[in-house]
Amino acid sequence: MNKNTICLWYDKDAEEAANFYARTFPDSKVSTVSRAPSDFPGGQANQVLTVEFTVCGVPCLALNGGPTFKHSEAFSFQIATEDQAETDRYWNAIVGNGGEESQCGWCKDKWGLSWQITPRVLIDAMAKGGAVAKRAFDAMMKMKKIDVAAIEAAVRG
Repeated sequence: MNKNTICLWYDKDAEEAANFYARTFPDSKVSTVSRAPSDFPGGQANQVLTVEFTVCGVPCLALNGGPTFKHSEAFSFQIATEDQAETDRYWNAIVGNGGEESQCGWCKDKWGLSWQITPRVLIDAMAKGGAVAKRAFDAMMKMKKIDVAAIEAAVRG
């Protein structure tokens, strides 16, 4: 295990979620599935307890911890995309697999984990500051999934 790993709490679908992320994003994989060696309060022997995986090279651990804690927008993965096709691919994979759209490039997967699908053109425009950032920001505020052409037009003024 890595020295620092993001731990994500799931009710009972940690393995399904990790496999979905591994299929959806580049440089992602499931590496270890750990099962309970015996029965325990609230669970049975051989039940999946944890899943070690990576998302875009970021090490994560999914924990089947039960229904006590839920995901919130306080934590999200931000995925930088190169163009509209890549933006559409990730957005549609998440939303089309039982997820839901939100505003400004945010969406949630079916397990409640938040994702920011953010084209680099938007990231670059915001980094420029000033009038360029304001135009890009104002355009983004009207969107759910980010429209790359609309951001590019806003950047040009």
